[in-house]
Amino acid sequence: MFQTASFALSAAEPAQFPPEGGPEVAFSGRSNAGKSSAINAVCARHKLAFVSRTPGRTQVINFYRIGADAYLVDLPGYGYARVPFAVRAKWEHLLSAYLRTRRSLRGVFLVMDARHPLMALDRSLLHWLTPTRRPVEVLLAKADKLTRSAAERQLAETREALARLYPTAGARLFSSVDGTGVEEARAILMRWLQLEDDRRDDTPVDGSRAATKRA
Repeated sequence: MFQTASFALSAAEPAQFPPEGGPEVAFSGRSNAGKSSAINAVCARHKLAFVSRTPGRTQVINFYRIGADAYLVDLPGYGYARVPFAVRAKWEHLLSAYLRTRRSLRGVFLVMDARHPLMALDRSLLHWLTPTRRPVEVLLAKADKLTRSAAERQLAETREALARLYPTAGARLFSSVDGTGVEEARAILMRWLQLEDDRRDDTPVDGSRAATKRA
């Protein structure tokens, strides 16, 4: 299903968003955190989302159609210091308008560099999302750049912080290089886009391994 994803449109302002309809899942994150690479890895596509060598290049919201009426939504990267203030302000307005008002939005993948998680603007984005109560899954990308012990420590600290900032958010290690977390993220994406039934397994969305058995 994801391998047939195709570019639909770009929106530079809210009026250009496609009509509300089928489910949408958004990917957000700081510039050069690995967001585009995460999208491509989850969709098993090398060039679906453009990976720029110049962080902050994406200045619009890109919508990719999946199936008949679902969208994967690539939000502009935020926090790149060399972008002029007026441009940053426009991006923030665009992000806020989409995240706070889009009724079709079913969940958000928040991509962070595993070496620098939960920076100030990441926390601001979570603050924007708090009133919406939408599902959030944090992908600690570039986990391959850390030792296993350091990666596990960052994951534990991130989950502890999220318990205060956005208690329902999940978090997991992720790497588009070695495949860490890709299958799990894909399963979450399928569930949010309603591409599979709602059967539960032994792996909750928050990434823990405890079985969730019902009486």
